[in-house]
Amino acid sequence: MDFTVKKYNELLRSLIDQDYSFQTFEEFLKAPKARSIILRHDVDLMPANSLAFARIQANQNIKGVYYFRAVPESWDEAVIKEIASLGHEIGYHYECLTTCDGNLEKGIKDFESNLNKLRKLAPVVTICMHGSPMSKYDSKDLWKHYNYRDYQIIGEPYFDVDFREVFYITDTGRRWDGDKVSVRDKVNSSFNLSFHTTQQIIEAAQKNKLPDKIMMTFHPQRWNDNLFNWSKELVVQNIKNIVKLGLIRLRS
Repeated sequence: MDFTVKKYNELLRSLIDQDYSFQTFEEFLKAPKARSIILRHDVDLMPANSLAFARIQANQNIKGVYYFRAVPESWDEAVIKEIASLGHEIGYHYECLTTCDGNLEKGIKDFESNLNKLRKLAPVVTICMHGSPMSKYDSKDLWKHYNYRDYQIIGEPYFDVDFREVFYITDTGRRWDGDKVSVRDKVNSSFNLSFHTTQQIIEAAQKNKLPDKIMMTFHPQRWNDNLFNWSKELVVQNIKNIVKLGLIRLRS
């Protein structure tokens, strides 16, 4: 079975065995190591799953970055504080143009307000767009009119990572090759690599066939050992993929 916590542990072990450095996004931006992995986590739902990931990583003496949305299904202050206390980076998973119906002025005020609230819980110097696939608004468009560096933000992955040099892989769509059903989680990559299952990534790592620099994005709500939760996520995500594929075709 894929997308279980057991399989996640196997993946993590395979990467550790290849002597990668695990950097937070902040660390990577300031001093990228020659052979490094950024473990990125988009906390869209079920923050307890993200806490479980954070504890697993801390037990292995590695760290990642966790991006929290400013919505009840993601924003759990106790979880945010504990993840930060484990040495992980906390970031803001903004979706301001979606929540403000495309209004730029309201959107930037919403961004600033939520960022300030999050900074009361942990230091925040990086942000990451939440795709909001059902929305017609792309929150990255906020930065066509404003500058996030005015808010002491040093990086946003979709603007500040050269994905021609950093291999990007994400479990969007509950698969590792879900770019066809992804509305906005897309990058311009120069790597001719594709994986469908987690096991395929593990085997590539074991054969030392992964690039030196990687950003690996997880949505921890997708990873469950409990059979009921695992099955529920599988069914729901398959339905979402069909809807998103329809949206992509409609908008194109």
